[in-house]
Amino acid sequence: MNKRFKQSILLVGDLVILHCALLLTLIVRYFENPLTYWHSHWPYFLPVFVIWIIVLYISGAYDLNLIYNRRRFHSTAINATIGSALLAILYFYLNRSEITPKTNLAIFSIIFLIIFVLWRSLYNFIVKSYLPKNNLAFIGWNEQSAKLLEDVKNQPHSGFETALIFKNKEEIKNLPALIKEKNIHTLVISTELFKDEELRQVLFDCLSLHVAFYNFVDFYESINGKVPLEAIDQAWFIENLDESQKNFFNLTKRVFDLVLSLILFIISLPFWPFIALIIKLESRGSVFFKQTRVGQQEVNFQMIKFRTMKTNGNHGGMTQEHDNRITRFGNILRKTRLDEIPQVLNIIKGEMSFIGPRPERPEFVSDLAKAIPFYKTRLLIKPGVTGWDQVSGFYHSPSVADTIEKLQYDLYYLKHRSLYLDLAIFLKTIATVLGRNGR
Repeated sequence: MNKRFKQSILLVGDLVILHCALLLTLIVRYFENPLTYWHSHWPYFLPVFVIWIIVLYISGAYDLNLIYNRRRFHSTAINATIGSALLAILYFYLNRSEITPKTNLAIFSIIFLIIFVLWRSLYNFIVKSYLPKNNLAFIGWNEQSAKLLEDVKNQPHSGFETALIFKNKEEIKNLPALIKEKNIHTLVISTELFKDEELRQVLFDCLSLHVAFYNFVDFYESINGKVPLEAIDQAWFIENLDESQKNFFNLTKRVFDLVLSLILFIISLPFWPFIALIIKLESRGSVFFKQTRVGQQEVNFQMIKFRTMKTNGNHGGMTQEHDNRITRFGNILRKTRLDEIPQVLNIIKGEMSFIGPRPERPEFVSDLAKAIPFYKTRLLIKPGVTGWDQVSGFYHSPSVADTIEKLQYDLYYLKHRSLYLDLAIFLKTIATVLGRNGR
């Protein structure tokens, strides 16, 4: 089972237990005739179910790595249930519905939490004990393959188990027989061997065995959510970045950016004077921080944010962890991402998008482009307020080492960008804001 299919199973299961939790709640409260109350409660609880699913997603309950970590999962389940219940209370208060299910909502939350934990535990048990592992074979061995093998071991949710390793093409003469013997389902071929004619003939002879073939780069992407920079060349970009197929997506994204940025600007504008006042009272300097950044097609623009640093003694270098230039209020703005709000003006002007690679300063772009191959390909699209790299769970500075890592995430987004991926990034960004994990 691939990652998205597993997540779909979890989603369907969660929807089922939400309905079961409501039914059990009504049985507990109205034992003699629960079905009568079902018809009056179910329509009003449907939006509550939607709220629950969104909060679960934002909390990471569909992160397949998380559900194998019991302590983190239980913490996430409790926090998500409390958060969903509070939002449900707000929904019923604002909706002024015919029912005011205070007690029912409390019972529903407790029952849901119990069933939810049991359901996810059952899912883990079935996956580990009964679902067959996808036996994996590596053809070609190098440092990249060794690193990928370690990634597979560290991600049990992927469902792969390494059964064979062929270190060179001479070892694959009996490949069809070994595939049958070891019950191999997936073959991963290293980059240097993928175009070898002799190997291709052996792989061709394996077609009748219904084995899935992956080149190293594609399999690495599916496991890690990023592109291995050291394993690609110009041909990868030609084969994977067909910008002519993105016209509808680009138009839809621009409409979404424009509408949402205007809404956020109107909603947030009354708070700007208060934020400005606190910034001015805490330290000298301008309310806004403006800096030249490189945008799409290497066009420079002035990115605008609320100022979060002191101006006195500020050398203008890259931000460090526990940077003493950051003011107390600035730290709050950064943690909650509120310092990014003025960037809605950049989005309205068409210089940025909500989702995309983070824009860098021209001097950084110039230096990094010399040190890192294909660095400027991230400039094919508009930079974003948040992006696939920003929700990866790691902070990446503008240093060369971190930028290589960041570029791998940017290239993944460049290849796979879609409305679905943008929505996923948007929701994960909300989780970052609520968790105050910004920097």
